[in-house]
Amino acid sequence: MSGPNLDIIEINEINGLVQICNDWNRLLAVTPGGNFFQSFNWLKVYWQHFHQKQFLRVFVVREAGEVTGIVPLCVRRIKTKMGTCSILTYPFDDWGSFYGPVSANPEATLNCVLKYVQQTQRDWDLIDLRCVDTDGFDGGATERALDAAGLACAKFEWSQTYYVDLQQNWDDYLATRSGKARQTFRRAEKRVAEEGTVEYLRYRPRGEKCGESDPRWDLYDTCEEIASSSWQGSSTTGTTLSYEDVAQYFRDTHESAARFGSVDLNLLYLSGQPAAFIYNYVYQGIVYSLRMGFNPDVSNKGLGRLLMGQMLRDSMERGDRIYDIGPGSPDAKKYWYTSVENSYRYVHYSSESKKAKMLQISNRIASWYRRDKQDHQQNSLSSKETQTSVSG
Repeated sequence: MSGPNLDIIEINEINGLVQICNDWNRLLAVTPGGNFFQSFNWLKVYWQHFHQKQFLRVFVVREAGEVTGIVPLCVRRIKTKMGTCSILTYPFDDWGSFYGPVSANPEATLNCVLKYVQQTQRDWDLIDLRCVDTDGFDGGATERALDAAGLACAKFEWSQTYYVDLQQNWDDYLATRSGKARQTFRRAEKRVAEEGTVEYLRYRPRGEKCGESDPRWDLYDTCEEIASSSWQGSSTTGTTLSYEDVAQYFRDTHESAARFGSVDLNLLYLSGQPAAFIYNYVYQGIVYSLRMGFNPDVSNKGLGRLLMGQMLRDSMERGDRIYDIGPGSPDAKKYWYTSVENSYRYVHYSSESKKAKMLQISNRIASWYRRDKQDHQQNSLSSKETQTSVSG
């Protein structure tokens, strides 16, 4: 992606992106592993709620007048052990698992933008690209783009998320689960059914392009009420559907996702009473689990397990591809996931920033220390194994 017909424009106001909304949607549809968080619909709501202390820098790549790629970035101030630094990063904040350029060719798009960024006035100390699925849909594109742009970078593990492969039938999937997992699910099926009539509801509107954009606030409110009734009602993490500080963000995103065709709302009723919910976003067969919960006042005999199983089976029958259960809480997800996926962080330290240089040196020393400590532990373990072998 280069040549005399190539140009890049930078947009710094969220409302200025409306003019490329159709191009954004077109490109997202062909982006490898594209997800709802990479949509303009999501970014607009995110920026409305969390734009404070951030400066928007969205780069639009055009070739012969046609938009071929979009790289949403922002400049943000963060605290480090060397003081406050400015980073050029994705406007994402780990709301989902992965993020990246919007393009059929993310590597070429990102490479063009990175070269362009170096020619503009520097307002950052670090380029800090987070939540990159190097081993998945990204396939190393980010690393290669940075290298081709002449931007030496350090690679760090960032997070882990848990996938369920939905491209199989339910019986085959269940057969791969542990005996305890199968037993736990079947016990939940039986015990909940003994308490009353079970009804499963899934609401997945296809979006305003298909004439289906009703947010069904009655269903969303039910999810919120269940969250309030569960342990989440007293949570202080600030991330649950019912938490006051982010509740409006979630509601605004729900409305936007309904218009975009990315709402995937699952409810379980027991004898007519709302009992459990799983709220997801979906895009092109990739389902991301945002929040889930159950009402212990209705039952505490496996509502969450039952709903998860029914939802996964329905997804398999629908032809969904991947269920991303999200990061964290591996013990709660161990019965369900089929693979663990890593996300990575790529950091380039500006040679023109003293803070960046100091931070780079500090990180290298810390990395050497960790590596030395790991080698020492490994050598100690090997020595003990050798001694045990000899003694035996």
